This record gives sequence, C-alpha cells and structure tokens, in this order.
Amino acid sequence: MSIKKMELGGYQDRFWYPRFWDGMTLGAWLKTLSRGKYHVAPSRLMMGAIVTGLGVMNSSLALLEKLLYGGKIARTQLAAPPVFIIGHWRSGTTLLHEYMICDPEFTFADTYSCFTPSHFLVSRGFLKPMVSLLMPKTRPMDNMAAGFDRPQEDEFALCALGLPSPYLHLLFANDPPEFQRFLTLRNVSEKERGDWLDTFDFFLRSLTVQNPKRILLKSPPHTARIRTILSRYPDAKFVHIHRDPYKLFPSTYNLWMRLATDEGLQVPKGAGLEEYILGTFTEMYDAFEADVPLLKSDQFCDIAYKELTSDPVQTVRKIYDRLNLGDFDRVKGNIEKYAESQKEYKKNQFEIEPAIADQIGQRWSGYIEKYGYRK
Repeated sequence: MSIKKMELGGYQDRFWYPRFWDGMTLGAWLKTLSRGKYHVAPSRLMMGAIVTGLGVMNSSLALLEKLLYGGKIARTQLAAPPVFIIGHWRSGTTLLHEYMICDPEFTFADTYSCFTPSHFLVSRGFLKPMVSLLMPKTRPMDNMAAGFDRPQEDEFALCALGLPSPYLHLLFANDPPEFQRFLTLRNVSEKERGDWLDTFDFFLRSLTVQNPKRILLKSPPHTARIRTILSRYPDAKFVHIHRDPYKLFPSTYNLWMRLATDEGLQVPKGAGLEEYILGTFTEMYDAFEADVPLLKSDQFCDIAYKELTSDPVQTVRKIYDRLNLGDFDRVKGNIEKYAESQKEYKKNQFEIEPAIADQIGQRWSGYIEKYGYRK
C-alpha cells in the first residue's frame, strides 16, 4: 500500500527495549509459540530466546504472587462498575484515557500491570524501577508519552495471561490471523467465553487489590465486546470515541506495521493488511451497533476526536454528566493542566491512495453517514 507519511513520530527500535510479551509466564509463551506453529524468522530468534528466558522468571514470580495474594484476589470485589473507553484503533482512545485518569478517583491498568499481569503486585516495587531504565520515552507509532506508569490497553494483559487474542497476530504477521473470532467473542464456545471472562475478572480484581477504586480501562477490541462485558458487569459504563475514517485507516496501517516490526517474530511484509483493516473495522462496528441498544442512557456516551482535541474540558465534562461520574469541577483543574501540556503535541500526517479512499467510503459507509464524515 502506498501511504505517504509526512511527519515521523515514535522511536527507533533497540534490542533492549521491553516487548509486550516479556511478562508472559513460560507456559503462556510456549502455548503462544505453539499456536503460531513456531514460524520465527532467523533475525527474530534472539527476541524469542529472550522472552523464553524471561518466561522462567515470570513463572516464578507468578507462583509467588499466587501464594501471597491468590486468596485476597479471589475474595476481592470491584469498588464500582468499571468504565470502558472504546473506539477503533487510532481514534483517540489513548488521549481520552490520559485525560480521564487525571481524576484521582479512578485507578487504571498501567503499562507495568499490563505487561506483568501475573505478578505485578509482588514485583512492582523492585522490578519496575530496573526495567523502567530500558523503556523508550514515546510510543513506537507516534509522539504520545510512554512508560510503565502510563495507561495501557488491558488486551496486552490478557495476552500475557495466555488468552487467545487478535493481538497475537502481531507476533506472526505474515500468517493468516488465527484468533480473529476473539475480537467480538461471538463465534467462540461457551467455555472459551467463560475462560475469557474469568481471566479478565482476575486481572480487574488484581488491579483492585493494588488500588481499591473504580477502574478505568481502554482497549479498542472491547468496542466489539459490549454484550460479553455486560454479562459479567451489567452496570459497566462505556465512552466511545470516533474519528474521521480517512485518517483512521492510514494511521492504523502504520500502527500494525510498526508494531509487527518491533514486536513480531517475523519480518512483516504487509500482504493482506489493507483488507484486514477494512474487514476488522466492519466486524467491530457491526458488533458495536448491535450491542449499544443494550445500554441504558447513563451507561453510554459518544464523543468525537475533534471534539476532544478542540475543547477537552467541556468534552470530559459532557462524559461526566452523561455517565453520572460525579462532580466534574473537582477534576476540572487537572484536566486543564493536562490540556495545556498537549498544546505542542505533533500528530503524524498521512496521504492515502484514491483507490483506498474509495474502499473506505464504500465499506465503512454506515460509520461515515452516522458521524457525518466526508472524504
């Protein structure tokens, strides 16, 4: 695909940078390798060896956490129904997450807990400071701040805990995506869905043990999982953010290529990626549109990326009012302070081929018409 990138963001990869998979236990990692039929490129063997070695350490720490905290995690109840930030990749979910965690009444899944979900309670104090020295300062695909204390997608925690996920396609980017059905959790068995919910609940309980406050989560795949999430958390609340699809597509293409390059066990060729993005979007929003009617008025809020970037204070106020999240004025100052810090942020800019723009207009027409976007 011909995408012209006008402005570079992110970092240049280094072999010592932490990977998403570095917190997997040995069992979860070996299961993942088996699922990918061990299709590892020679140039990525060292990465695979490092993750395997770390898996031994993670397994030991996971056992220690189970001994020290297993009973407490099992007994712990969530402090309040969780709040989910949803929307397609590159739609502004991370930016919205950053704004909303300015509220000290929320706890959230940070990068360390998502990378080491089986032992972050016991290892945070001694392991995080050491590994933090190896972390890049920005994300790989843009100029957003990175670090173990920054908010992260809980989907990576589920991967590290051994669950099947569409994100595992990043490891084996040249193979057909094997776990796409776990995007919506519709075409999975009752056992698979139950295992997913139990593992997800374990992670949320662990976060609550660490900080017993309402959990604020951000993960694009949850856009397609509202029905499943409600089956376990019937009072959960959702904030959906949408963005110009003609900007979403090239930015998502860049995201998947960059992550597959940095995080994958293969050298990505990009074959079939255009169709993957087009099809995944349709699958995601078919599920989303079917599930949103299940939500009550105080469980759902819809905002635009442009709305958030042009007037973040009033946009977050709108979310608080719609979802009954409490007195917004108590966090208004924090929101204003973070908004001021974002004034110098520079976005990546892209150009896409006219043929791709036509495909977007045809195949994503429902989204385009609903939210009033134009080519």
